[in-house]
Amino acid sequence: MKLFSRFTDKKPLDPDVTVYRVEDMHCSHCEAAVVRAVEEVPGVEKAKASASANTLTIKGSATEEAIRAAVEGIGYTFKGRSSTSQGKDNMKMIFALLLTAMSLSVGAQTHSLNGPVPTANQLRWQDMEMYAFIHYSLNTYTDQEWGFGNEDPKLFNPSNLDCRQWARVCKQAGMRGIIFTAKHHCGFCMWPSAYTEYSVKNSPWKDGKGDVVRELADACREEGLEFAVYLSPWDRNHADYGKPEYVTYFRNQLRELLINYGDIFEVWFDGANGGDGWYGGANEVRKIDRTTYYQWPETYQMIRQLQPKCLIWNDGSDRGDLRWVGTEAGNVGETNWSLLYRDGDVPYQMLHYGVEDGDVWCPGETNTSIRPGWFYHDAENEHVKSLSKLMDTYYKSVGRNSTLLLNFPIAPNGRIHPNDSLRGIAFKQMIDEVFKENLADKAKTTHQGDVYTIDFKRPTPFNRFLAEEDIVKGQRVKKFTLEAEVDGKWLPLKDELVEDGDGLTTIGHRRIICFPTVKATKLRFTINSYKQEPIIKKIGVYLAPELTADIPHSGEKKSSALHIFFGSPQQMFIDWDAEQIISSFRYLPPQDSKDGIITHYTLWGSTDWNNWQKLATGEFSNIINNPIWQTIKFPAAKVRVLRFEADRLSSGTRMGYGDIEIK
Repeated sequence: MKLFSRFTDKKPLDPDVTVYRVEDMHCSHCEAAVVRAVEEVPGVEKAKASASANTLTIKGSATEEAIRAAVEGIGYTFKGRSSTSQGKDNMKMIFALLLTAMSLSVGAQTHSLNGPVPTANQLRWQDMEMYAFIHYSLNTYTDQEWGFGNEDPKLFNPSNLDCRQWARVCKQAGMRGIIFTAKHHCGFCMWPSAYTEYSVKNSPWKDGKGDVVRELADACREEGLEFAVYLSPWDRNHADYGKPEYVTYFRNQLRELLINYGDIFEVWFDGANGGDGWYGGANEVRKIDRTTYYQWPETYQMIRQLQPKCLIWNDGSDRGDLRWVGTEAGNVGETNWSLLYRDGDVPYQMLHYGVEDGDVWCPGETNTSIRPGWFYHDAENEHVKSLSKLMDTYYKSVGRNSTLLLNFPIAPNGRIHPNDSLRGIAFKQMIDEVFKENLADKAKTTHQGDVYTIDFKRPTPFNRFLAEEDIVKGQRVKKFTLEAEVDGKWLPLKDELVEDGDGLTTIGHRRIICFPTVKATKLRFTINSYKQEPIIKKIGVYLAPELTADIPHSGEKKSSALHIFFGSPQQMFIDWDAEQIISSFRYLPPQDSKDGIITHYTLWGSTDWNNWQKLATGEFSNIINNPIWQTIKFPAAKVRVLRFEADRLSSGTRMGYGDIEIK
């Protein structure tokens, strides 16, 4: 009663208590996130946030500037002092503040049960689901993936550069934003940076007056897309790379991008760091300690100050807001927790599957290219990912609690190639076709305990199941089962995209399960294991059409299901998620050109990327005059990755292929 009487007596308000207005808080977990952030500010004794009132009450001596930085640093909108700082309403807020202080131990226990939850920025990002990568630089004109740093800026002179075409294509392909390679490893800047001469300002394009970053940022906003930048920490051109002076240069360039091009939803720092390069003419190998060299904490602080709603993707040592998923093949683990440990190394298993008991929310972003390479190569025009491969990628990324970052390389003329744009648009149309009708909407769904039963009343065909958790309150489900009632019997279903087990594990933001078409009267969804009481906000059941070669722009080939990429212009890699036993390799040469036809080859296999076994070597006789399927047979071998080397080409410098088949 003494506590209550303090506020009923007519005494002056506590001068150490201030009420601020904070917007974009939507729930108790948003309130908790704000409180955790501001209570780390020196001078804050206690804090209380109210989502319903849009207020933050602080007891202590912290400055308004420090409170603002903490609030905006986690993605909420800070509006300064609230009018409730002077008035009777403040008594209620102070009373609530002290009541909160009395129950801190209870609050801490609740948080430990819930685990970490996403910030407002992370929630917005997760809802984007798909957005585009665009790779474009001097590499486009040298037919390389990584430039050395000594390429001539005069090579950059596109005849028909059209950023609005990029934005329109990406929007039609279902992308909700674009991340652009403002500077790749070669160090060439696609904007007229004030800190280097190695940029578009010294190219013939627009007489050195052009700015690709500006044109794309403007095009994105015209099309209603979000905009973001990729800035390579590694710079093979800069003379000071490896020295402290380069870190200052890197931050100066980052600052240019953050303050001159409007809102940025993400900054992307590539994990490739150090190696050989031009380095101002030194032509040497330079190595750095990526865990300390870039001094990421200071860089992060700058980003959060200049772009409060921007997320950080970093494959370095310091934990960003998002994580790589350990592969560029376009898939994340069927078990995928949006959690990591705050500190320590992150091996492949953690990147690919997350950490169930992690103490920081760090969801996975799945990145892959619509072609084998990240940059444009003429030899890959007929190897744009097929419709079935893109749908497989969608199910294994967005359908596994991740987002999909899909790359569209720019051709030398400055536009997205028609093969890429048509396939991307067909991809979006197929997604819409698959999910246009939720069969559960017309059925009766009952929920008892942890069991959801969907009654269709009559035998109904379906082959996709979708579930979503309310991740505002954290990720909770660990394991579930699916059963279909067929002719009065319950039959178990499994994820056909998973080789081991049934694949029915985590859910998170969205989980999509694929299985052969079943004609059932009922579907039963049972949550078997969870960290805390599950909160399922959506259930969907769908019938997806079969993907065949006769679908327009499907691009279906025998190689459609393979993950193919190139280590060099004459070295192809093919890898799998699990070991395979194979005994033949079939190669179809390019059908529209003699350039790139492989006449002599060596085929290697490995289970670990380190120890390689020569499977076959030889010549494709008469392949130039008769470019038909070529078959290489060898004793059965266990492999997880193949390396196919072109020892000799008919002409040209880059190996080409029409199709690949492996048995």
